[in-house]
Amino acid sequence: MAEEELFDVIIPPGVPKTIILDIMKKFDVQVVERKMPFYFANMDGTEREILAFRGKRGVVEEVEKYLKAELQKFIDEGGFTPRPEKSPGKATEKQDS
Repeated sequence: MAEEELFDVIIPPGVPKTIILDIMKKFDVQVVERKMPFYFANMDGTEREILAFRGKRGVVEEVEKYLKAELQKFIDEGGFTPRPEKSPGKATEKQDS
């Protein structure tokens, strides 16, 4: 019996882990590492380890649609919430006596 061919959907760097975990729960896919050359930000084909969802063709096509929709929602909602700035402690001035 021949094994069914598996396909990958690249997970773009910066995708929130909540979206990755959600996809893993909803779809029959695995998260795998794979090397891929990059050609941006002063990279001339430098290979980097990236993550991808791997599964059967029909499933990864659905994952790709879902991932795009979830990323669009994430962007529309303002993306990451910035951390509140820590309020500086009270500065004590050294007084001359």
